[in-house]
Amino acid sequence: MDRDPSDGEVSSRRLILNPTSGGGGHVERVRRLADERGFAVVETERAGHAVDLAEAAAADGVDLLAVCGGDGTLHEAVAGLVRADALDDVAICIVPAGTENFFAGDLGIRSLEDGFAAVDRGEVRRLDLGMAGDEPFVLSAIAGLPADASAAATHDRKDSLGPVAFVVAGVEEALAFDGLRAEIDAETDGEEVDWSGEAAAFLVGNVRKFAGSGGQADAEDGLLEVTIIEELPATDALVEYVEQRAFERDTAHVTELHAGRLDFESRDGEPVTFSLDGEIREFERVTIDVRPGALRVAVGEGYDPDPE
Repeated sequence: MDRDPSDGEVSSRRLILNPTSGGGGHVERVRRLADERGFAVVETERAGHAVDLAEAAAADGVDLLAVCGGDGTLHEAVAGLVRADALDDVAICIVPAGTENFFAGDLGIRSLEDGFAAVDRGEVRRLDLGMAGDEPFVLSAIAGLPADASAAATHDRKDSLGPVAFVVAGVEEALAFDGLRAEIDAETDGEEVDWSGEAAAFLVGNVRKFAGSGGQADAEDGLLEVTIIEELPATDALVEYVEQRAFERDTAHVTELHAGRLDFESRDGEPVTFSLDGEIREFERVTIDVRPGALRVAVGEGYDPDPE
């Protein structure tokens, strides 16, 4: 049986556990399920700690890394594997325990048990990995009103309100938001597409799709799903976005692209708040692109490799 690294022998299976995700009621159950499958468990102790733990796991020769937490914990773990240049050597398993677990849900993993069942099934797919500059994102990179709302949904607020924190923050930010002025140069189907103007939201999905029917995007096509919602009176923007999502209609102020690379630049000369898998970053200009098939991930039975 694999042994805990504290015993002096390094397991080929390790689980990074965020003990505070989603209120923290999952810890004992996760430790039991992990022990049954030979995972050595290490806990995060601070923000950013999963980056270091994932890098250490790669250095120790771990070949299956489970991540138990929310999308932010996963984001950190993947960043650690990127920093260690270990994406080809380490497969990832998601055990969802956060306030929101969008990435796990898109992989057909809805519960702690589903995460470990994915390990037991052993189906590992190669998924695309988004990059914003030199920082990875597995789910999405968004700017504009949704990113501001995500930034406002603080850790303490999520602990006390759960998913409602995002709604509360969204209402507060909508009252103060005055638009995002940017220039975007995208490479799509071998052509360059330019967009310039004022937007309410700039949404880049890797595994997450924002336009059309929403939900899971094609994570194996080597492309990013890009949606630009132009700044309009709130009621007009809402009507157009609903038409895009519910009826899959083309609308005048919602632009959808499939791009392998895009360059973003703020027209105000000020940094713009981005949410990378829920982690807040600021960029005045940034290149966002994709590494096709770079991420090896255990998927659940509900994962659709061809959602289009």
